[in-house]
Amino acid sequence: MARRAKTTDLNSTVPAPAEPSIDGSDQFLRLMSHEMRTPLNGVIGMLGLLTRTRLDGAQRAYAEAAQSSAEHLLGLVNDLLDYARLEAGRLEFDPAPVEVEALVRGVAELLSPRAHDKGLEIVWSVSGDVSDIMADEGRLRQVLFNLAGNAVKFTDAGGVRIAVERIGGSRARPRLAFIVDDTGPGVPPEARERIFEEFGHVDASDATRFGGAGLGLAVVRRLAGAMGGTVVVTDRPRQDNSDMSTGSRFRFEAAFDAVAGAAPRPKPLTGITVAVRSPDPFVAKAATDQIVASGGEASDDAAIVLVDHAGAVKEFGPGAVAPLPASGRGVILLKPSERELIARYRAIGFNGYLIKPLRRASLAERVLAAVQAAEPVNDAAPRKAPAEDDRVVPVRFAGIRVLLAEDNPVGALLAKTLLRREGCVVETAATGTEAVAAMKRARYDMVFMDMRMPGMDGPAATRAIRAAGDKTPIVALTANAFAEDRKACLEAGMDDHLVKPLEPDALRAALTRWTNRDNRFKVAV
Repeated sequence: MARRAKTTDLNSTVPAPAEPSIDGSDQFLRLMSHEMRTPLNGVIGMLGLLTRTRLDGAQRAYAEAAQSSAEHLLGLVNDLLDYARLEAGRLEFDPAPVEVEALVRGVAELLSPRAHDKGLEIVWSVSGDVSDIMADEGRLRQVLFNLAGNAVKFTDAGGVRIAVERIGGSRARPRLAFIVDDTGPGVPPEARERIFEEFGHVDASDATRFGGAGLGLAVVRRLAGAMGGTVVVTDRPRQDNSDMSTGSRFRFEAAFDAVAGAAPRPKPLTGITVAVRSPDPFVAKAATDQIVASGGEASDDAAIVLVDHAGAVKEFGPGAVAPLPASGRGVILLKPSERELIARYRAIGFNGYLIKPLRRASLAERVLAAVQAAEPVNDAAPRKAPAEDDRVVPVRFAGIRVLLAEDNPVGALLAKTLLRREGCVVETAATGTEAVAAMKRARYDMVFMDMRMPGMDGPAATRAIRAAGDKTPIVALTANAFAEDRKACLEAGMDDHLVKPLEPDALRAALTRWTNRDNRFKVAV
């Protein structure tokens, strides 16, 4: 489907004609974005490497404090640059097909390490009647990430829930609600407008206690208005009997064109009933919603039971395991850090596991496997075991040949160190011209290409490589988080993109995706 960029005046929700060129202020912001983020990314990345070395207690505390301060500064720079672009009054939108479920899942999984480190649960669900939509995926992701990231930041106990529901509209243009619930302190009524203003906080101490310039929600409101939508905050409706704090509910609503001809999501659990046992209301609610979205029903007396390991910890203490349900058919729910318990649960009879935050497709697959386990075995049709979750499976990349094109010495050292720790054989190039020459004289399994290099930049080098017929996977490395930069790398022929500073988990995920030929798929902007 053709992609069409449009420029929106942020003081109005009426689309304006597309601007044919980038003005001086936008060029300045792009330059400053790169020049400010690049050294900060180097500081954060090298401190990350330092904290993974052998340090004494004081040294580790100093390194972690420096890393936390640098990350706070990077977040501040990101907020200021984003807001400066919005304050300029015009912003490009690039509508394209968006798979809402994949978008929401991605945001939840990106935030899950931060949430789990705080002892929080983070969950997501998308109603079964929500179709794929036409939208600017980068802008929509930014709205959702800012709202959910804010919820994780301000919540000390309990969790965060991200949900998408259809609330009206027509088949061709549905109206959707993107909801972020948390169990944090809530927002008092008198502050509910102020927090969406520039540098706005619930109270003056928030800037000191939690960090941030108070621009994240101002950016959200501007983007929501540019998409013809609204964003509000209320108290979270009390729908459980737990001792959780009431917390907040942020709600972004907007109408979107549906993707013409998109197939409805499959409902593999039609006719199947599943029970959910979790001490966390958010986990129970999200699991139930995903069961229903897959065509199933949730019932406390179902034979197949999803059991949250957190319940065993809460009832019996650390080191305990949950008992197998009386029906003998159970699927255990674990955090990625609890992967070592998978073998123990299999040994006591559980049919499988699911990693939190739950994935709807994996949930349906595990439930169907549990159903089949109770059926007579048909030798003529052997059963295929569900695939292992990529978030817990150890992956080895020994011998994988990688070309790293990066002109910044600190960035090159960081990326090369992380790649070699994964077992990769790394060759480096400092310019796009060197990268093109290296691709002509040798074969690589994968290329990591910096977007901005002297002379021939990353996109130009990629176009030259593709023009020669080389289809080696190329992943862009960029210090910028602008949607335009993601679009530029994909249009040049790159397959994926990573935002600096490089994180080991993100790098490992890219290696897994692009060195496994069966799992390759080009990432959308």
